[in-house]
Amino acid sequence: MRLSEVIEQYIKDMFSEDGDFVEFGRNELAQYFNCVPSQINYVISTRFNPERGYYVESRRGGGGNIKIKRINVTKDKYVMHIINSIEHDLTQQDAENLIQNLFEYEVISDTEYKLLRVATSDKVLNLPKEYRDSVRTRIFKNMILNLI
Repeated sequence: MRLSEVIEQYIKDMFSEDGDFVEFGRNELAQYFNCVPSQINYVISTRFNPERGYYVESRRGGGGNIKIKRINVTKDKYVMHIINSIEHDLTQQDAENLIQNLFEYEVISDTEYKLLRVATSDKVLNLPKEYRDSVRTRIFKNMILNLI
């Protein structure tokens, strides 16, 4: 596992089952993982954003306290948020990130996860590059809409 993945999992493990937020000092976490504070910033900005169901509050000074809140939404609202937030054609990596999030938040089953990944992969979408991402986006949106 890469350090970013380890830090992400550590933060996720900090959430208690009933807790909807965690709070920690950025510098302390960086010291714990023996990394620079910007590595913690990177993980927070890429793994704990609204698209992934989190809201981050950051306070300056005192080691940079950070509070991460889980956004509690229903399955239907989350799916519609995902669909409405797609402002450009999806690359394979974009689609994989969205599908992974849907799976992690138990919006889709293991079978649906696998089907979505296959249907939106470059291997299956054997099209000229200028059409591939547009077709992938339409497939993704239609498959997701049919799940709710």
